[in-house]
Amino acid sequence: MLEIGTKAPDFTLPDQDGNPVSLSDFRGKTVVLYFYPRDNTPGCSRQACAFAQAFADFQALDAVVLGVSKDSTASHQKFAAKYDLPFRLLSDPELTTLQAYGVWQEKKLYGKTSMGVVRSTYVIDGDGIIRHAMPKVKPDANAGDVLALLKQPE
Repeated sequence: MLEIGTKAPDFTLPDQDGNPVSLSDFRGKTVVLYFYPRDNTPGCSRQACAFAQAFADFQALDAVVLGVSKDSTASHQKFAAKYDLPFRLLSDPELTTLQAYGVWQEKKLYGKTSMGVVRSTYVIDGDGIIRHAMPKVKPDANAGDVLALLKQPE
């Protein structure tokens, strides 16, 4: 994971509609950048739906929510439509942003080792500085935990 207080790596990735999205597009706003393993899996679906349910609260705090995985834009489009997600999902099949943020890691499951996305969330301030780094987040609690952090006085 990247260190709190450091500059967040800029990136440009396509959203579910193929439109390029850069971190620098959101200067002046808080960005909630959450990384998840895969579209349409139980945990990732619950996590996305929790962010969708809390979306108005994030908007009220002038925060932008962006989800990132290595899935294709077509997969993201279906996932966003299926769950009526009001925020953008970014596609990183080349793993450049996943690696830059330190979330592409070795994982062990049932004794097998493979590379994959460790479910993680960063909160980045309007100047592009990482304010919170949350590794290995729980899908059901992630959105609420981030909202609680954003509501804390600085």
